[in-house]
Amino acid sequence: MGKKRKVGFWQNVWRYKALILMALPGFVWFIFFFYIPVFANIVAFKDFHISPNGFIDSLISSKWIGFENFKFLFASKDAWLITRNTLAYNLVFLAFNLFFAITFAIVMSELRNKKLVKVYHTMSLLPYFLSWVVIGYFLYAFLSPDKGIINTWLVHHGKTAINWYTDPTWWPLIFVIMNVWKSLGYNSIIYYASVMGIDPTYYEAAMVDGASKWQQIKNVTIPQIVPMMMVLLILNIGGIFRADFGMFYNLPRNNGALYQVTSVLDTYIYNGLTATGDIGMSSAASLYQSVVGAILLLITNFIVRRIEPDSALF
Repeated sequence: MGKKRKVGFWQNVWRYKALILMALPGFVWFIFFFYIPVFANIVAFKDFHISPNGFIDSLISSKWIGFENFKFLFASKDAWLITRNTLAYNLVFLAFNLFFAITFAIVMSELRNKKLVKVYHTMSLLPYFLSWVVIGYFLYAFLSPDKGIINTWLVHHGKTAINWYTDPTWWPLIFVIMNVWKSLGYNSIIYYASVMGIDPTYYEAAMVDGASKWQQIKNVTIPQIVPMMMVLLILNIGGIFRADFGMFYNLPRNNGALYQVTSVLDTYIYNGLTATGDIGMSSAASLYQSVVGAILLLITNFIVRRIEPDSALF
């Protein structure tokens, strides 16, 4: 038998040129908008001042101050608040979105009328394509202190109207409801595809053994979609320090009276830039957000790899 000929790099490029050309726009986009901007993280370690000669000159001429921006961030009373809010909200969103997305996907898989399934999927997907700005106005129609639908109903039934935009009591619940409502359709698509891809013979065997519908879901459906759940869990954990800026900024209308329950890392960074113009400290907060998110992703992937190696990302 002759020696196997080694294929060169450029020969491989030519062989897979169609696939490479298809991937090239995405590759270029990642280079310019993800990898090159990473070098700008150096702003977090400088007392950044804008120079008339452009960003590069501003970066070079600004004084190096090391971890002073981070010290100022963590010494402020806001550090614990924004970290707590970001983590708490994302953990709750993760749990509720997982539960409702899987429940909705299983319910849709049990429907026999495929036209109804398409209608329900379309209806559940519509909120995902709405901007938080638009949703914020819809929500205001319900929560407006004087003419809102809910307050009108409360007054009509002899109850006291609630000033929703100055009372922080209800906002954690409002955020959870709006987040689940907006993302339900999108989150359930992957689980629905996973459920529909399960071998029907598993269900037939379960029915032969006398399993009820709930027992089939518990012992067949859920175990079969666990690998997909693990992959999506790892990906979501990586973004657990990234709050949805649009939701936390637009729904409460950036109201200072609700600061204790609506301020998260993303809104803090934005308000820091617009109110104080302190680019260095805002960059430090953003870098802190990214580093912690990456560490959490690696830890979660490590734990999953130890428990279920086939479900780990790497």
